[in-house]
Amino acid sequence: MRLLDQLQRRIDAEQSPFRAQLLREDVARLTRLQELARSAEDLAAFKRAGIRIGWTQGDLRTQEISVPLERLLEAVYVHATRPTGPGEEAQLEAAWLELHRVRMERLIGCLSTPVPKPTE
Repeated sequence: MRLLDQLQRRIDAEQSPFRAQLLREDVARLTRLQELARSAEDLAAFKRAGIRIGWTQGDLRTQEISVPLERLLEAVYVHATRPTGPGEEAQLEAAWLELHRVRMERLIGCLSTPVPKPTE
């Protein structure tokens, strides 16, 4: 999968330990998705398994990214279960970029929300 190769190269070049860790986690997720796609009975079974592999902390907010995640899952399934070409690779990468964008927006939103101070 070309996307996995690209992410691995980014890990090797990444200077930020935080971003490198996120990339490692994403590589692990995509690798797991490939394995799940190859062993799933069908697309529906794959989606049920693939949606809960830790996309958000404890998968508590995964529903917030469900639309781009579903698109990615479909693209991974196609890539893992059929012969694919450059068009399918491009669809997979586009789906990944959209999911990554939405997920980072949620993460940044969580980190930027002020925590109320306890009253004494």
